[in-house]
Amino acid sequence: MEGEIINRVANSKLQVIDLEDYYPVGPRSELDISQWLMEGIVLVESRFRESLKNTDFTAYKDHYVAVKCSTDAIIPQWAWMLVQMELTGIAKKVVLGSLEDLETSLYSPIINQLNLDPYMDMPVIVKGCSHKPVPLTAYMMITERLHGVAKSVMYGEACSAVPVYKKKK
Repeated sequence: MEGEIINRVANSKLQVIDLEDYYPVGPRSELDISQWLMEGIVLVESRFRESLKNTDFTAYKDHYVAVKCSTDAIIPQWAWMLVQMELTGIAKKVVLGSLEDLETSLYSPIINQLNLDPYMDMPVIVKGCSHKPVPLTAYMMITERLHGVAKSVMYGEACSAVPVYKKKK
């Protein structure tokens, strides 16, 4: 048929990985412990423990929680452990760090367990422009996993992909 538009991408062997498809569903929260420090910088054990006791941690029910201290306070290891104990059994997951650290922690096991068989010796494009907060580290992790497996790895969209890796012959 003359003038027929042929979708060469759909007819190619190109495999697409959209990391957004693996985004763990659930609310994210950031918990800053500086609120429980004297003047935001000094940890007084009795005051810290009392603050924990008076905090309603059920607000974090089924949340993914990033716990941090936004000040330059020196926080002993046991303080982080106390916060973890309060969130255990309430939050889905708790990590020490930023929300991006949290996302990285969520994506790491997902990418490490990803079945790479469909990508063996195939050209692969890792889709960009996500609408969800896929961490940059996730793109690095999937690139590492695909190295030596995929025939080639590109980033972006099929119409404007950036070459990242090509297997040597």
